Formats: sequence, C-alpha cells, structure tokens
Amino acid sequence: MARSLESPGTRLRSLWARLSPLPGGARVFTFLLGRMVPYTASIGATVLDFAPGHARVRLRDRRRVRNHLRSIHAVALANLGELSTGLALIGALEPELRAILTGLDVTYMKKARGLLIAESRCTIPEVGEGIEHIVESEIRDEAGDVVAVTRARWRLSPTRAQTSTS
Repeated sequence: MARSLESPGTRLRSLWARLSPLPGGARVFTFLLGRMVPYTASIGATVLDFAPGHARVRLRDRRRVRNHLRSIHAVALANLGELSTGLALIGALEPELRAILTGLDVTYMKKARGLLIAESRCTIPEVGEGIEHIVESEIRDEAGDVVAVTRARWRLSPTRAQTSTS
C-alpha cells in the first residue's frame, strides 16, 4: 500500500472535516485515529472538537481506566492530556514541519472521577531549526474542576524534505 504524501495534520483535518458533521462521525474519526496511532486508542477517549491549534477530548470513567482508589488512573490522565496536546499541535502544523514528543509533565490536582474533558489550545512559533515548544492541556471533571494539567514538550523541526531543499 502506498504511503500518503500528505502531512499527518493535513490527513487528520481532512478526515475530521468529512466525518464530524455526520451522526457518529466523531466516534468514527476517533476509531481511525486509533488505527493511525494505536496506543491512543488504549484509554477509549473520544475526540469532541478538532481544529488547527485546538482539541477537546472526552474520557468516560469506567473500570478499564480506574486505579485502586476508585478514580481514574494517573497514566490514563497523562495519556488523555498528551492526546489533546498532540491533536491541537499536529492540527496546526504546516506540512513542512514535524513534531515529536520529548517530555511530559502532569500535575494532578484532585481525584478524577466521572466524565472528563481535556482541552488544549496552541499556536505554532516560527520554526527555522529544531525548537522545543510546550503545549498545555487542562483536564476537567463534570463540575468544571481542573483535575490535572498536562504540559507536553514537543520538538518541532522542518521535515527532511524541507531541510534537503533549503
């Protein structure tokens, strides 16, 4: 199978534009995202909103993501936060840029229970050579309380094709 020449952000934006208006489209988008990035599917989160520089992702509280304290496991929260930062960032990247996660810092504010929403917003700085860029995600419970904040450190750099033509 031939590999697409589109950037990941371009592919995801196109998929979201086609699927999100349809009934169940967000769930289908999330399923396909999980096929592209298998570990992403491990917590069973659903993408609610996706636009360049913005993502909202929902996680339902269920046994599969719980810890021994009857709350959502710390690593599930970290995964949720990383997912929302990655979508916001990748969705905003120009095709000639790439990103890779190089660090993740999560601050847990309170036990996470019930329906959770992770939201990230970001802008893309000028990228000439490789740079570090922090994208933050707030994870809130149904009451609107912040249960965790994720700070993802992304390495942004020009793609190989871009650097070889420069």
